[in-house]
Amino acid sequence: PTAPGQGEKLTRRPRELIGHTERISGFAFCHSPGQSSLCASSSDDGSIKIWDTEALAPVGGYSLHQNAISALHWSPLVKDLIVSGDEKGVIVCYWNNRSDSQQFFPEPRTIFCLTCSPHHENLVAIGYKDGMVVIIDISRKREVLHRLRGHDDEIHCLAWCPVPGEEKLPAWQDELQEEGRLPNGELTQDTTTKKGCYLASGSKDQTIRIWSCTRGRSVMTLKLPPTKRRGGAVDPAVKERIWLTLHWPSGRSTEIVSSCFGGELLLWDLAQAGKRKWMLLGSSDGQNHSRIVFNLSSVKSQDKELLFSISMDRDVKCWDLSTLDCCWTMPSLGGFVYSLAFSPVDTGCLAIGVGDSMIRVWNTLSMNNIYDVKTFWQSIKSKVTALSWHPTKEGCLAFGTDDGKVGIFDTFSGSTKNKPPQISSTYHKKTVYTLAWGPPTPPLSSGGEGEQPSVTLYSCAGEGIVFQHNPWKLNGEANDINKVIRDTNSIRHKLPARTEISWKPDGKLLALGNEDGSIEIFQAPDLKLLCTIQQHHKLINAIRWHHEHGSQELSYLIASGSINATIYVHNLKSVVESTSESPLTITEPFRTLAGHTAKITSLSWSPHHEGRLVSACYDGTAQVWDVMKEEPLCNYRGHQGRLLSVQWSPVDSDSVYTGADDFSVHKWHISKQEHTRPPQGKKSIELEKKRSMQPKVKTKKKKKPVGKSPAKQDPSDPMNGDESMKEVLVEENGVSDHEGEKEAQEAELPHKVSTTGNNQIILPFVTQKTIPVKKDSPKEKPTPDASLKKRKPRSILPFSTSMDHRSKDELHQDCLRLATCLKNKDNNEDVSPDLKGCIHLGLFTDRASLHKMIDVEGKHHLENGHPDLFQQLMLWKGDMKGVLQAAAERGELTDQLVAISPMVGYQAWVWTVEAFAKQLCFQEQYVKAASHLLSIHKVYEAVELLRVNHFYREAIVIAKARLRPEDPILKDLYTSWAALLEKDGHYSMAAKCYLGASSPYDAVKVLAKKGDVTSLKTAAELALLSGEEKLSATLSFRCAQDLLLSRNWVGAQEVLQQHKTLFGQRLVFCLNELLCKCLSERNPCVWRSSPVPPCYHSWELNRELSFFDMVIEVWQKIMCMDTTEQATCAWEQLRSVEHPPSTNNTPPKQVLFHISHDLTLAALSYHTATWDEAVKSILGAVARSYDAGNFTLMQEICRIILPEGCGNLRHKLDSTNSQSMDACRSLEGFVAYGLLYDLWWNPPKDTLVLQKAGLDPIQVCTCETESTSRTSSIDLVDRQSKLNGCKVLLSEEMAALQNTQRDIAEVQQILAEMIRQHQQQRNDLQENANGSTQESNLQQSSETESDKPHSDSNQMNCKDEVKEPITLPELTKQLLKAKQKLAEFPDNLKVFPFPDVLECCLVLLHIGSQCAPELQEEASALLRKHGSAHMYSRAGRRFFT
Repeated sequence: PTAPGQGEKLTRRPRELIGHTERISGFAFCHSPGQSSLCASSSDDGSIKIWDTEALAPVGGYSLHQNAISALHWSPLVKDLIVSGDEKGVIVCYWNNRSDSQQFFPEPRTIFCLTCSPHHENLVAIGYKDGMVVIIDISRKREVLHRLRGHDDEIHCLAWCPVPGEEKLPAWQDELQEEGRLPNGELTQDTTTKKGCYLASGSKDQTIRIWSCTRGRSVMTLKLPPTKRRGGAVDPAVKERIWLTLHWPSGRSTEIVSSCFGGELLLWDLAQAGKRKWMLLGSSDGQNHSRIVFNLSSVKSQDKELLFSISMDRDVKCWDLSTLDCCWTMPSLGGFVYSLAFSPVDTGCLAIGVGDSMIRVWNTLSMNNIYDVKTFWQSIKSKVTALSWHPTKEGCLAFGTDDGKVGIFDTFSGSTKNKPPQISSTYHKKTVYTLAWGPPTPPLSSGGEGEQPSVTLYSCAGEGIVFQHNPWKLNGEANDINKVIRDTNSIRHKLPARTEISWKPDGKLLALGNEDGSIEIFQAPDLKLLCTIQQHHKLINAIRWHHEHGSQELSYLIASGSINATIYVHNLKSVVESTSESPLTITEPFRTLAGHTAKITSLSWSPHHEGRLVSACYDGTAQVWDVMKEEPLCNYRGHQGRLLSVQWSPVDSDSVYTGADDFSVHKWHISKQEHTRPPQGKKSIELEKKRSMQPKVKTKKKKKPVGKSPAKQDPSDPMNGDESMKEVLVEENGVSDHEGEKEAQEAELPHKVSTTGNNQIILPFVTQKTIPVKKDSPKEKPTPDASLKKRKPRSILPFSTSMDHRSKDELHQDCLRLATCLKNKDNNEDVSPDLKGCIHLGLFTDRASLHKMIDVEGKHHLENGHPDLFQQLMLWKGDMKGVLQAAAERGELTDQLVAISPMVGYQAWVWTVEAFAKQLCFQEQYVKAASHLLSIHKVYEAVELLRVNHFYREAIVIAKARLRPEDPILKDLYTSWAALLEKDGHYSMAAKCYLGASSPYDAVKVLAKKGDVTSLKTAAELALLSGEEKLSATLSFRCAQDLLLSRNWVGAQEVLQQHKTLFGQRLVFCLNELLCKCLSERNPCVWRSSPVPPCYHSWELNRELSFFDMVIEVWQKIMCMDTTEQATCAWEQLRSVEHPPSTNNTPPKQVLFHISHDLTLAALSYHTATWDEAVKSILGAVARSYDAGNFTLMQEICRIILPEGCGNLRHKLDSTNSQSMDACRSLEGFVAYGLLYDLWWNPPKDTLVLQKAGLDPIQVCTCETESTSRTSSIDLVDRQSKLNGCKVLLSEEMAALQNTQRDIAEVQQILAEMIRQHQQQRNDLQENANGSTQESNLQQSSETESDKPHSDSNQMNCKDEVKEPITLPELTKQLLKAKQKLAEFPDNLKVFPFPDVLECCLVLLHIGSQCAPELQEEASALLRKHGSAHMYSRAGRRFFT
């Protein structure tokens, strides 16, 4: 046949030789004339099989090796001789025609390869793992001709020279110095030259050696060159993975082909003088293999000599040895085809994810070569189960694997073909099911513009988790999107395990398929749950959105397939357009596509049609559907296995690509298929029957039972086949169970390859391991049944029965004894003495004798462990009281005995029931015991028994049913159970118990313990119903605060409006909502970072008003705050609430709420024109954001509340009120502080360009674009006046005050550390009980330990300074001095906070030339005077040197 790509396609499927049950370890053809169809194979199952390739059947075989076979060769001279070697060093020669064999054991080493000589029928060369080569003569037992030492690592290949004789060549003189130098090209021949033959060996040590068989030594060593592989140079120092295989082409005595690093092939010219004797095969890029080459073989075709190579990349290549060019390449697959994906950018580029740990990228539109395939394998260590192309970036391919790895390959850069992929640092715990590119969701969507990728990678895996990976930072941690879903939708319950993920093409909606069969639709970017589709009831395997190019209606179609065979299509247009706040549930499908008979594995919409879908299924077929008509259009049945993936061709509307577990990808035409609908139930069974024709795994072990009952086993075959087939089809995972057993098949050595007319990439369907092992033969079942029929019931009178089966003489004696008894009875004499020793005769005499016989039989039953038979005998005898007493003593009372006990009398029955109840308690059957106590009317005892053993539910039922309603035991039961439930965290149930016990207050308290929104809401309503208004208000406020954390202001207002006492808090929440709205509008990147979407009121806002006026307008319209009295009352309410000061650790939402509280007080003061209070409240809000370390928030609040600065506010204040003026000055300081940083961070444009002159153009570009938006707000003309406005910050007295406060804080910190050290020392001393030396040790510790914080800071900050240790008195003195200094400052300075003056000085100095000289001088003077603290002195050093 012609090579692929040259016009004609290969139409024959690969031929399969099926019979081995484990990995194939060797293969060899017979080259004798007339026997070219024969071949031999060896396997890890220990057998060697001989095959006829025409008949595709074994014609012979043997299992002579005891160890794993590692090498095999068919002699080229002896037509029936097969030579094999194993891992222990044993060589077996087998003559097939005469079934004769001979074993050799030349070396106790592991054999790696062997080859028979083409010139001498008895010579065999053997290569070992440790680098030794041995040549043996099999005609002479144990005859080793040569041991060839030279290699120091495993021998990969041996090749005899095809031309006999050992001709000397000029190039060989390097190693034959003892022989004279010969003229170039002249050949000398003598007897040894004619007799001998050269042998070549390739080793893992990266050398090829040529050996002389006559001399038994190496004549030439060739070192593999460090060739610069296309795709990056190889460092010769790095020991690369290498398989050095050789081929000596026939008729060429001086040319050898060898493999090299990374898939390259070299042609060596042994006659070439000098060091470089090699040429590289494959002149252009992409011709070489991408991985190591395993085997080489050549054939003469017409006038050309063609070389074939097969590699770890699973490509078969054909080379022309005359031009050294690759004629054609045929790719093959070595595993299941799990995933197919067409590139959205590079049209016709198909990525194939395969179970052989490699990805193929197939250019399906290539004109020159229909198999234009690139292979990607680096860093992949297991099956490739998922693929997804980046929607816009060319050559960016994401992959997921069976071991949970997610990575991205760059397939586009051809020069770096073997460039390893980027791997995400976050691994899944199980198989990656699906990958999808979609818009970023929180926290990735929270960055500023240009700070995050436009699309991120989502991966879903077998443990049920979906991760979001940042493709720019794959080494960073991926985010579990369930967290975002929980936060956005306020979900508290356990989320279902995710099995499928699919983004709508426009990136607005996300569909998640779950293990329970539900599909959830979320809205980007915050993943708000829109609806849940409750249609499937089994694990979801595939979800696909309809394409966007078409009618708007169809773009909302979503198709889904699960483990159930039905495909459902839903139309989500109405859901998306719905205004419902809560998520909807869909239970009716838009269209139903029924017909498949097994689980759906993959779906694909046609990009060329509207509403046309193709599905892949485990029934072995692919089906094309007209969705709108619910009609099957075409069914493809060309695969030999179950389908795992499907893709509609993006360029040909009639072509579809499918991948299956038959190791192949098929391209097929819809118009050429004869079937229109899936087969109904038979196709999958036929498929399994095809597989079942292959032998089972480990057949040798299974053969033993077959011979015993062949007739019984045969009928079970078809039944077992069908059953097992169903089991395979209804598996719970996307990957089949027997896939794991395919490891041997998916080994590194590729399989034989062929192609078919349907443009398939095919590998032989090898399925020895896929056949389910038959269940045990059912022949054992009748056996126990037969034995059950034969078994007689146990005799109640075994002793007397056995006595009646003695010898005839003894039975005659019994007759005489009975006659004697009869005579004595007539004479009124006692008969018992006559029956002594013959108890069994009691059956035939009086009652007293019968009783004795029954007693003896009963004793036997008890001794043999059959109390039931004993009790039966006693019942017959009429002695039930004794039986009951005996059974009670031994704890052997039964339901039957209790049922019979009333025969004895009422008292006996009651006593028996009580005894039985005690026995049941010992056996921990408390409920049954209580039921029995009830039967004798002991209700209280039954209830107490259940209560003590925590069976509260049952105890309450009995008490309520049998006792009076007012009985106190009922309330006791409820409260005891509630306490237990509360302890275990079952608060809702505990609340029900308290309500049952008429204690609503306790119910409220326990419900509120849970602390979540719904519990608090319910508890508040419950408290209101119970008349506990104050408690209800407290809980409502807590609930509202929780709703605020989830940004649900609507819900919070609903909760608060039930209580008049919370009117002030309603105003706070209202202002908080408007403030958050303002903040998110002004700076969306910063303030929309929360993953939860906000739930705002739809209030009409007048944006032209100031913030306070806008807030007051909403209060008046919405909250009905009409009068000044209401405002004053609300102010008083809120004034009484005190919030703790904020720190760096206070959560941002809490800070914002406390600020809203301060601003509400300010707004109320503003409304009532009490300006002095207003300014203090505004200052409180600003200072709180400053204390929390949130500078941006502080700036934004100043801009929102005081857009024009503090001038207007100062005019309205009472200038005689020094406190309010001080507050105003402090507020002015904070406003100026924010402005100062604004001016520093946003310099004028011209200075910006100057600063950036040294940067690269890319950085300059990005910086300019970012800064343009910032500096636009600041007019350059305005800067000077604004900088002058910052003069208020340069307060001499404030700098002095802050310096003193810093000194006090530093001393207090040292003192605290000293006290801690003292306490520790004292504790140690007390433990040692050394009272006398306590004081001296303490003093020492104060002098040594007190220095620790200083020494630490010195080492870190100022290595050249060494401070002396400070004693406790000195520290106390320093503290007193600083506090006296602090007291000297006026009180009005200390009341209100002020920005750090020295920090402002440093900023002004940093601004530099833009700042007025007098300002700089003033700042410099302050810094010199008060900047003694270490951090200021260091920071200011650059300005003073």
